Amino acid sequence: MVLKLYARTGWGGGGGLVALTLAEKQIPFELVAISLAQKENKTPEFLAMHPFGEVPVIDDDGFILYESRAICRYLAEKYAHQGTPLLPTGLQERALVEQAASVEFANFFPAVLGVVTEFVRKPMSGKPADDAASAAALTALSAVLDVYETILAKRKFLAGDEFTLADLFHFSYAPMLADAGVPIMTSTGPNVARWWNDLISRPAWIKLKEEGIKGTAT
Repeated sequence: MVLKLYARTGWGGGGGLVALTLAEKQIPFELVAISLAQKENKTPEFLAMHPFGEVPVIDDDGFILYESRAICRYLAEKYAHQGTPLLPTGLQERALVEQAASVEFANFFPAVLGVVTEFVRKPMSGKPADDAASAAALTALSAVLDVYETILAKRKFLAGDEFTLADLFHFSYAPMLADAGVPIMTSTGPNVARWWNDLISRPAWIKLKEEGIKGTAT
């Protein structure tokens, strides 16, 4: 049975992380497009898979799993020997990936979400700009990226010299910033800029951003 991904068709958010992992690992899948506007994520059938009624969800031959980062780890483990190796096998190397992934979730993700809220979501919904909130959001993200600048002075990627899930997790919202005229990912410092340009140059990402999420199973 081919793996099913229940998600929106756009590249942003958790669905994009899972789709990018599927692409990097060369895993065929069927997309089951879910419309949040039509509340397809709140039907009894969907809530039976995800009790919080959110996307993404995968169905891997009857094994149901939700939460994007958990799904990405599962896929990277199950398909360790194909595609891009996103998780190292060594104990210490793996610990560094988990360390960087924890930093992404605890520090980077809340900060970047704050900037996206002010510069992307509010304008899209027609809400007035809040200069104080915008400045505070940029300051918070800049503080995180200043630390990244120091980390990335010593290594090519956040957990070492290879691209891993710890780097991939940054794709959920950060690419929206440049599209909104906020170049913070490439203006903070040379090490962050070099790292970020490496990430957004990956063929799997370029294709996902251009086409959105499309199933690859035939």
